[in-house]
Amino acid sequence: MTNTQLIFQRGFTLVEAVIVIVITGILAVVAASFISRPIEQYRDLSRRAELTESANSAIRRMSRDLHLALPNSVRQASTTNCIEFLMTKDGGRYRSDEPGNIMQFDSTSGSLFDVIGPLSSVPQKDDFIVVYNLGIPGANAYDPSYRGIVDAGSTASTIRLSSPIQNPIESPAKRFFVLSGSSPAVTFVCQGAGTDPNGNGTGRLYRVSNYAITPALATCPVLAPGTTEPLLAENIASCSFNYASGVTERSAVLSIRLGLIRAGESVNLYQDVNISNVP
Repeated sequence: MTNTQLIFQRGFTLVEAVIVIVITGILAVVAASFISRPIEQYRDLSRRAELTESANSAIRRMSRDLHLALPNSVRQASTTNCIEFLMTKDGGRYRSDEPGNIMQFDSTSGSLFDVIGPLSSVPQKDDFIVVYNLGIPGANAYDPSYRGIVDAGSTASTIRLSSPIQNPIESPAKRFFVLSGSSPAVTFVCQGAGTDPNGNGTGRLYRVSNYAITPALATCPVLAPGTTEPLLAENIASCSFNYASGVTERSAVLSIRLGLIRAGESVNLYQDVNISNVP
């Protein structure tokens, strides 16, 4: 009798293989749903954090500049998407009584006066000197005649003027302010605010300077594409500035509202900036 070796082959049937594939697919879908949701939430959180940081940085930069605004120089156009002011670089008190070089108050401020307590830095030639700016006709620093122009030879304790202030009004506190001769005026302007079909803000917030000062601000500046003006924030969906001077005209509040949106995620910030208008 011949020995016969029996070989048994075991395996999956087609039905079993299909069942395994289906179960594996279901488990994969369930696992993916558990994993994808936290990842999506992390991306949304990161996007909101980026928008919040962008808006906060812009507001902090504007607040720092506005705290250096010349008293009573903040002004708005007919719309609320921009704000303009004259930014000071230094200030001090002038000598009003002899002996010494006193600030004169007859028809002009004169051409030479002493500083009571030295300035932090020497005013540069062609810088502006402003005394008792009230922001009204006859005492408005936006009027060229109400800005004295620093001449060469000035020091931190004595200032020479090549062009005196015309018809100045004496400051009760004997104060004066120094403005940059090259770029004293600054404008913050939001341009193109809105939202596109993809849920992204279309506007940008700029800081504009180095332009000629005008006696009146009729409209907000319109910047051409490719402008080199500093960009403070983008993806702006809404933006507004509202300036309210105080009852006594010695303090004021500028309310800033910024709304940013990117890929459907949005943040809205509101900030009040206190502005001293004591001239």
